[in-house]
Amino acid sequence: MRQQPEQQAPPVQRLRIRYAKRGRMRFTSHRDFSRAFERAVFRARVPMAYSSGFNPHPRISYAGAAPTGSASEAEYLEIGLAEVVSVDEVHGALAEALPDGLDILEVVEASGGSLADRLEASHWELDVAAPLADASAAVEQFLATDSVRVERMTKKGLREFDCRAAVVSFAAAPSERGARLDLVLRHAVPAVRPDDVLSGLARVSGLVVGGAPLLTRLAQGPLDETTGSVGDPLHSSV
Repeated sequence: MRQQPEQQAPPVQRLRIRYAKRGRMRFTSHRDFSRAFERAVFRARVPMAYSSGFNPHPRISYAGAAPTGSASEAEYLEIGLAEVVSVDEVHGALAEALPDGLDILEVVEASGGSLADRLEASHWELDVAAPLADASAAVEQFLATDSVRVERMTKKGLREFDCRAAVVSFAAAPSERGARLDLVLRHAVPAVRPDDVLSGLARVSGLVVGGAPLLTRLAQGPLDETTGSVGDPLHSSV
């Protein structure tokens, strides 16, 4: 009879962490980041709590990871600890253990409900190589359309969905590359990504974007339905 695994004690402290993906690290996949972060907590000697079972693993919960290739200033995760520690010490130790470009921005004590439930929308900045006049006209045409169907290859095959319904706000402004698109996306099922919106923009307007767009998530958190702004999930009372 197989011996039952030892039951691990529940975490005595939970910390929520905001981190950034910058520069070349925007090409880091979620799987690559999770490996890097687990190595970092080991090197930093953070007293992690572990799951029970035959293959215990550190208690780390990831939420709302940005697509590979996107930079981000607003990535979040939560860790469970076996000891109560100083938030500042964990911040400093992890910042030193992670490679440049994966940068710890804030560490706070977990409070309230689920972190994932607070991530209702994202604020994106899309730099594209297209004339501002063309980009502005395309955005206006997109917003005037009730439904914009796009296709994306997923793990379950080719999937078609409406990318217009998730768009809260959309606007164009000048940039060094041509146009900077300011986009707020509501988190939905299926998830709508910035590149899906660009595909929809091309479908309704014929806008041609030269070269790969630079996608950066500026914020991620609770959505204010009145103003369309994205709040801070670490300090929101929602």
